[in-house]
Amino acid sequence: MAIRVAHIGTGNVGRLALRQLIADPRFDLVAVCVSSPEKVGRDAAELAGMEHEPTGVLATDDLAAIVDTDPDCAVYCAMGDTRPVQALDDCARLLSAGIDVVGSAPVSLQYPWGVMPPKAVTKVEAAAQEGESSIFITGVDPGFANDLVPLAFASTCQHVDQIRCMEIADYATYDGAAVMFDVMGFGKPMDETPMLFLPGVLGMAWGTTIRLLAAGLGVTVDEIAERWEDEPAPETFDIAAGSVAEGTRAAVRFEIIGKVGGRDVIVIEHLTRLRGDLGASWAQPAQAGGCYRVEIVGEPSYRVDICPTSEHGDHNHAAIVAGAGRIVNAIPAVVDGPSGIRTALDVPLVAGGTAAVPTR
Repeated sequence: MAIRVAHIGTGNVGRLALRQLIADPRFDLVAVCVSSPEKVGRDAAELAGMEHEPTGVLATDDLAAIVDTDPDCAVYCAMGDTRPVQALDDCARLLSAGIDVVGSAPVSLQYPWGVMPPKAVTKVEAAAQEGESSIFITGVDPGFANDLVPLAFASTCQHVDQIRCMEIADYATYDGAAVMFDVMGFGKPMDETPMLFLPGVLGMAWGTTIRLLAAGLGVTVDEIAERWEDEPAPETFDIAAGSVAEGTRAAVRFEIIGKVGGRDVIVIEHLTRLRGDLGASWAQPAQAGGCYRVEIVGEPSYRVDICPTSEHGDHNHAAIVAGAGRIVNAIPAVVDGPSGIRTALDVPLVAGGTAAVPTR
């Protein structure tokens, strides 16, 4: 029997997850929730870019209406970066109603212990126990590129001295204006500190990955440190999300470092450019546009480049497709699993129903 699924959020990740939910016979889409007034009342297929296959499921902006449809699971892809408290409240509401949740936000729920405030963790766990439900939050980075992939290779090592997970990417084609300008500070004055680089924010955002990898390696992180640098635009130019003026922020490099016994044992590094000629001294991607890279120092040592591609877009699009696929493919395991907060350490790998999902 198909799993009854409600879908929440139709942005960059949500739209692609919605496509799979409509096409994949493992799932029965019963409801869609949106935040934009202009999307209310539109068919789910239209919102997913599949206008020729109407579903009869019309979008609402009322989360209570989603709960009333009594789905087995909710796919939560609403914005969490700029509304973390509301996203947490939404997920707790769904869990307490007995609805399992998989999704991309709030990011801190990927591995919240030692990262989120204890009261917030307790709230989610209590809601899950009340509803006998579970929640699994994942993505790309933070997500499978820096939890599943490094742990898979680390499992072959006799010892591991350091794991470094890198995203090396040109974001010029990424059209998420809120993330690009408000969170990462692109196009903003160089003396203006963006939200992402306020003290503690990097550690909050990627601390989940640091703690998760530490748990997988069987070590305890003593300290999480943060470092970042940036470069200005040499001239004014346009990107998918808008315009970047000369002299404003156009490239950033940052690290989140998990220290064990004073050593840098787990490092998450991002090198994000809006043009290929920026950050010339920084690491370069293995393919045009961008890649994910895992470097393990140990016995044996590894350098693994992950180069996502897609018939329907560039590296940025392909990575978002991958994140959406990881979310949707986890639904059966989460629905069948125990109550509570689930992580990449206890959710098994499930391949997608590729034969059933059209490539158009």
